[in-house]
This record gives sequence, structure tokens and C-alpha cells, in this order.
Amino acid sequence: MKDYQKWFREASFGMFIHWGLYSILGEGEWIRYHKEIPAEEYHKLAWEFNPQHYDPKAWARLARESGMKYMVMTTKHHDGFCLFDSKYTDFTSVKTAAHRDLVAEYVEACRGEGLKVGLYFSCKDWEFPGYFRGPEADPEGFDAMIQHYKNQLLELMTNYGKIDIIWFDCDDDPNFRGYDDPGKLFLADELEPIVRKLQPGILINPRSGMHADFQTPEQNIPTVRNGDDTLYECCMTMGGGWGYSPDSHCVSDGELIGRLISCAANGYNLLLNVSPDPDGVIPADQVRGLGVIRDWLAVNGEAFYNTQRLLPAWWEFTPVGTMATKGDCAYLFVRQIPKDGVGIIRNIANQVLSATILETGEELQVRREGRRIFITGWPEQLPAQRPAVVRLRLDSPARAQFYY
Repeated sequence: MKDYQKWFREASFGMFIHWGLYSILGEGEWIRYHKEIPAEEYHKLAWEFNPQHYDPKAWARLARESGMKYMVMTTKHHDGFCLFDSKYTDFTSVKTAAHRDLVAEYVEACRGEGLKVGLYFSCKDWEFPGYFRGPEADPEGFDAMIQHYKNQLLELMTNYGKIDIIWFDCDDDPNFRGYDDPGKLFLADELEPIVRKLQPGILINPRSGMHADFQTPEQNIPTVRNGDDTLYECCMTMGGGWGYSPDSHCVSDGELIGRLISCAANGYNLLLNVSPDPDGVIPADQVRGLGVIRDWLAVNGEAFYNTQRLLPAWWEFTPVGTMATKGDCAYLFVRQIPKDGVGIIRNIANQVLSATILETGEELQVRREGRRIFITGWPEQLPAQRPAVVRLRLDSPARAQFYY
């Protein structure tokens, strides 16, 4: 891991925000494409988009209080509408009904809460007919989209001060998959050194063809290969989709906490999406879900942030619960008291010096017999913030124990 990447792994948790004209229609961020809405009809939405309750300071405060350390907001999604000021188009929040640079306000709010600043930026743009025709059928039209992409990317890298993450999307669109290296279409070799010069230390995701600082599995938490030191950030929604939909509801509390645990066990970041309504209000059930996460992290946070994966997938099973490690500690995420009051672990080579329930500070009894570690002395019931976390203090940095 490079020095400029360390903050990202230590941060572990970020807020993703999908918000734009599509929020008015309430059917997700791909609605312009799926319903083939003509440009002149879709553009009328820009004169309705005037969010009276957009308060990025409140968003940033919510993110920080929920345990998040950075934010990533859509500056321009595939529909082409910009939430920032751009001299290359009038299809922006500044030049239509809102008359506001919503990205500038967001960036200032992030910094005000001590959060790192991330900008989402779509590679493709449905404003350009050349996108639909493709680079072979309409090379001039497609090149116009690429030049627009380049111009606006440089605006974002120049006009908003220090940017910590640039989060690209969709260089792997089906229109481009016939190419061995779609990144060439998006001038990756030309633009990457410019981006890194304009924004020293910026982190770049893999969806532009540029060299990536981290990988972005979407809507799933894969199991990392043992010994893989690649940085991963799982981007996931709180409901059914990315953009606002009144019919989408937040997943269960157990699922939300389960995602934190799975990311911790694999040593991943979690980028959790919220979908504000067209007026700038984050849905109440999403706010409530973030409150659940806040309360759980308040007592169990040390078991989530900057953890690593110790065990490969084929040897990870621990009857007591899922495990994550950090330094000379192992953390067990326990959903229920072990049967007969005896928890057995067989995949740590270390001596265990102590076992403590984080939420209550209760000490459990722990002993090693040969290859097995026994944990006893469990309370009659686990504390309220489930799953409970048991911290195992080890005699040295965690080491895996296999068959031999």
C-alpha cells in the first residue's frame, strides 16, 4: 500500500450520494435511457430542479455522525446534467432553475465536517448522439463526447480545491466492450498524469481505464484472495437502487450491520449509498438505518475500521462467529451465545491473553488446549448491539493456523 492510500483504508467507511434530475422522476438514475426520453423533454426537468431543502452541511454531519470518513457525490451521471458550473454546457444546476453550484456547496460541507472529498463523474454522456452510434459508426460524434468528458474532468480537477477521490463510472459500457482497451477511448494514458499532477495524492477508481488505486465491487462483497493486498471498496445501496425512488425501502438493520461485518472481515471499505429526493431530503428510512449503524459503531467501531483478512475463504469458518483482525487483536462477531456456553476457535496460532465483550467490558475466560482455543464464561444474554463483538487480545500480531 502506498503512503497516499493509507488514509483510505483507515477510513473504511464512506457515503455515496446519487442525486440529479432523475430524482424528480423517482424511477432510478437510468430512467432517461430506459424510457428513451427525448432530450427536449428531459431538459425541461432542469427547470423543475430547484431543491429548496438541499443542505450539504446536514448531509456531511449525518455522514460523520454515522461513522463515515469520506463522501462521494454524483457531479454528473450518465444523463449529462451537471451539478457543477461548467463553461462547456448550459445543462447545469447553475444555468437552470436552481442557479446554484451544488458541487461547490457539497465540497465545502465535506471539509467543514473533516471528511475527505470524493467526486463521482460519468465517462459516458447521453447528451451526445455519438454515444449511441458508437465510435465506429460516428467517430466525430463520439469524439465530441470524449472531448466534453476531458474538458469537464479538468474543470472538476481545477475549480474545487483539494479532491481526495475521483470516482469514474462506465468506461465498460456495452457500446465499448468490443474494444480490447476501452480506456484508450477515454484518453486514459493522456489524462491520468494530468489528473495526478493537478490533484497530488488523489485516489482513482478503476472505471476509466486509468491505473486504479482501489477496486470497486458493486452490490456484493466478494471474498478476497489470501495475500491479496489490493484495496477494495464495496459500493452498495441502502434500498433497491441508486437514485431516488419512493417505492424503494431500506434493507433490514441486520443486513446493514452484516455488510459492515463482511467488509471488516475482508479488510474492505464500504461505500454506502443514500438517494436524496428531488428537494434534497434523504429518505427517513435511510436516515434511520444510518442511526442503527451509528449506534453499533459507537461501541464496536474498533472491530470495523482498518481491519484485515487473516484467513483464506477455505479456512475462515469459526463456529463462534465471523472474524476480523487488526494488529495483535482478533475480533469475533457473535450473533448468539455458543451452545453449552463453550466457544471453540481453531484457526488462530497465537496465544490469547484475554477475551472482552466490547459493549459491556465483560471479561470471558479463555484457554488454549493444543490447537483449540476455548472461550467460556458467557453472560446469560448478549448485549443489545447485535452482533456483539468479542475482542481477543493476542500475544503478537495475528497468525493463521491451518491443518499443519
